Amino acid sequence: MIRKMKNKKTVLLRVFVLFGVALLLQSCFVAKTYERPEVLDEAHFRTDQIARDSIGLGDLSWRELFRDEQLANHIERALENNMDIRVALQQIAIADAYYKQGKVGYFPTLNARGQVTHQELSANSQFGSLFDGSITQYELTATMAWEADVWGKIRSTKRASGAAYLQTAAAHQVVKTQLIAQVATVYYQLMMLDAQLELVEETINNRTNSLETTIALKDAGLVTEVAVKQTEAQLLTAKLLKVDIERNIALAENMFSILLGEVPQAVNRGKLEEQSLPEELETGYPAMLLGNRPDVMAAEFRLMEAFELTNVARSQFYPSLAISATSGFQSLEADMLLNPNSIFATFVGSLTQPIFNGRRIRTEYEASKSRQEIALLQFRQALLTASREVSDALYSYNAAVEKIDIKNREFEAYSLAVEYSEELLNHGMANYLEVLTAKESTLNAGVQLTVMKYEKLQAVVELYRALGGGRE
Repeated sequence: MIRKMKNKKTVLLRVFVLFGVALLLQSCFVAKTYERPEVLDEAHFRTDQIARDSIGLGDLSWRELFRDEQLANHIERALENNMDIRVALQQIAIADAYYKQGKVGYFPTLNARGQVTHQELSANSQFGSLFDGSITQYELTATMAWEADVWGKIRSTKRASGAAYLQTAAAHQVVKTQLIAQVATVYYQLMMLDAQLELVEETINNRTNSLETTIALKDAGLVTEVAVKQTEAQLLTAKLLKVDIERNIALAENMFSILLGEVPQAVNRGKLEEQSLPEELETGYPAMLLGNRPDVMAAEFRLMEAFELTNVARSQFYPSLAISATSGFQSLEADMLLNPNSIFATFVGSLTQPIFNGRRIRTEYEASKSRQEIALLQFRQALLTASREVSDALYSYNAAVEKIDIKNREFEAYSLAVEYSEELLNHGMANYLEVLTAKESTLNAGVQLTVMKYEKLQAVVELYRALGGGRE
């Protein structure tokens, strides 16, 4: 009995020593620490505009930027119902589950098991005659296992799962930002088409009146039948343009409804002339792209994940230290299973060093290094893309503002040309072809003016997206 007690004390002492060695070895952490790469210096956008402060357009809430109440309501519905948004939320839930799993990697595992084993033994076997040809054994056991994080494998796995979770959260913000931009863009497109339709309908009314006037002038002998037919042709051209615009409105409304996660239907909207957006566009400093652009953040989180998984792959070259303990009850009689004499315990400490494994560990390490390099290149590409998109949006906005001013003056000039030429024609001092040309040019200039106003609004939306806007 005394000898048994000594043996148990020796076993327990060895277990504690093994635990102590494991804790000491944990200080031998070989995994590298992630450092942000220097490619961030490339986050610059080309512009003639100097940021006067660090508060840029991307820091605005979309509610502050889009002041049209109907547009704000549409964006809210889209954020609630859009299918891409809902898919992104489920991806976040998946990543969150893996992140929670990664956080408990330091803790031991514990399993309980109940088992009944029945064996029919040969009469000529070693135990056949002793147990009357059969053995039935009852077991109730619990097993605990723990692996020491000697080389930082568990810590790196935890960090990798955390980076993966943050990556999906950033990806959700990417979808959200793009959705807000798409809803606003199609909304402004619809208002542009409305303005064009209004202009064409006014043109149809004017040309209908012009046709009646031309017929009267022909009856008075001031113009020929050619002028009548040309006026009629212009009226038909305007009616044809109206059909195209109405079709484009229907298609845009269908697209808009899908963005909102709804069946195609008519869309409530304001007027193009009533839209107000910030006149001065502050971009903030280029470094702010990192703080706002969700795709840039997602790319860096992807790089962090790849970096930590490379640490995990590197740790596989080193020995792993594991400790397990199994204890419970064993008995050949069911009614004696919970008897103190049925208690047993097993303690196992193992140190495993891989030697030959078909090159699997080295292959995984080399592959993880390549995946890390790919993630770095993708991060760099995300920065360059962000820089280009901001520059494109800024120049597009400035160009649209300048073009609107010029096109306004052109439209006014053509409108006056129509007025003057009609007066001259009524007094027999102008050719009717001059009137037709002036009218056609006025319509074209009016349609182009609505397009340029839309382009200005679209440039603001694109700049907002490029700067990482989309906050509540």
